[in-house]
Amino acid sequence: MSMIPGSLAFDEYGRPFLIIKDQDKQKRLTGHEAIKSHILAGKAVASTLRTSLGPKGLDKMMVSSDGDVTVTNDGATILKMMDVDHQIAKLMVELSQSQDDEIGDGTTGVVVLCGALLEQAEVLLDKGIHPIRIADGFEMAAHKCISYLEQLAVTFPIEQKDMLIKAAETTLGSKIVSKCNRHMAEIAVNAVLSVADLESRDVNFELIRVQGKVGGRIEDTMLVKGVIVDKDFSHPQMPKSLKNVKLAILTCPFEPPKPKTKHKLDVKSVSDYKELHKYEQDKFIEIVKRVKDSGATLAICQWGFDDEANHLLLHHELPAVRWVGGPDIELIAIATGGRIVPRFEELTPAKLGTAGTVREISFGTAKDSMLVIEDCPNSKAVTILVRGGNKMIVEEVKRSLHDAICVVRNFIREPRVVYGGGATEIACSLEINKEADKISSLEQYAYRGFADALETIPLALAENSGLAPMQTLTEVKAKQVTENNPNLGIDCQNFGTFDMNVQNVLEPLHSKKQQIILATQLVKMILKIDDIRSPQEGM
Repeated sequence: MSMIPGSLAFDEYGRPFLIIKDQDKQKRLTGHEAIKSHILAGKAVASTLRTSLGPKGLDKMMVSSDGDVTVTNDGATILKMMDVDHQIAKLMVELSQSQDDEIGDGTTGVVVLCGALLEQAEVLLDKGIHPIRIADGFEMAAHKCISYLEQLAVTFPIEQKDMLIKAAETTLGSKIVSKCNRHMAEIAVNAVLSVADLESRDVNFELIRVQGKVGGRIEDTMLVKGVIVDKDFSHPQMPKSLKNVKLAILTCPFEPPKPKTKHKLDVKSVSDYKELHKYEQDKFIEIVKRVKDSGATLAICQWGFDDEANHLLLHHELPAVRWVGGPDIELIAIATGGRIVPRFEELTPAKLGTAGTVREISFGTAKDSMLVIEDCPNSKAVTILVRGGNKMIVEEVKRSLHDAICVVRNFIREPRVVYGGGATEIACSLEINKEADKISSLEQYAYRGFADALETIPLALAENSGLAPMQTLTEVKAKQVTENNPNLGIDCQNFGTFDMNVQNVLEPLHSKKQQIILATQLVKMILKIDDIRSPQEGM
């Protein structure tokens, strides 16, 4: 009985009933009222993102509580930074995040589609159709839609690099980098192809590093076949460029060994101090000699070392880099084929990494510099150095490149594509409307609602591009039917043709399927909730 959230009582006839405590402090919504509340919250989130869809989509400015400003049109980033209280709105945020984690692109589209399905569900509820029948109808329509997508998909020639670049350009078209679209697309494609294993169709993202440096133009962004570390040589008189380098990658500090127990050392005279100083110097020289004897021409150290050690390294002509972070150390080890050495005693020539060139590059007048390690034996590790006028632009370019890299990765994993620009949604909408006519049960209403929801994507694309939404959609639908061409979509860029094949607007089939599956699953879940209990506000 302890599990009951209240107390058990009996009326005058001996019938038991429950007295549930703190009901005056609870807010409760049931039935259609609860579902309508959820639909309203979901639609509010979707309408926020709707204007960010497509190549002409608008950006959103997010200001955090500590005053940090982010300007972006990436759906997942906008929702992540939004201060959302409603539970269903939080589910929409998670929906966008799961699309980002799985696919990396289409985060705005999936939320807009989910909002449109909720809108159609509301219309069907008002007609008196039971929520479960609506949810089942939506799921049946989604299955039909995915099987039709399989028919529409065309195999993508991943061996043609130019086609991959065009696909990356589609993704970058709606981003801040659209003015140097081709350059960024080439960087994304080259980065993925450098690390991709085309036999197993896999891409290890850990080998692609994206570094940002404020200053310069977006066009100055470059791809380095190696590693870039935001550090410089430890001494200003060390050479700025090294050739045929042998790297000792160390995680032990350049300092004399210390006893592991607590200790106290009394220095009572000048001779004691000199003796201690000589011991330290001898130890430093011994450590430097050990590194030199292993054949190393550059020491990469995870920890720092004092000025005396720095001077001795310069004196013994052993260039060094200090305070290199853990992830950087690991990437350098992968790229150069070296082993990370935790103790000087373990350092051997076999554990050294090799690099063709290690050079220091400086930026602007601020004397900011970074270290570039190039021509490594494992050329699979690459770094993209992003430039931009301020931190906000650099971060947005990083997000844009992440989306492009994810899309290229998806093409390599599953080289089947459908056409974008709303063409696929219109084709699926027409097909599902045809299918609805064959269904005699109540689910045909849900089918038609699903078809109308799919049309929200091309409508939003047309609206955001400054076109007349309904007129453009009607025109494209009519052309798709008369010409029997499912590749016709919204001409957002005013190229003068609706054919997405001509415009090279391509989307991975996997991404489109995932959007429909995730949006339908969430709508089904929302429609099944008919009772909410929450604490009263102000309690």
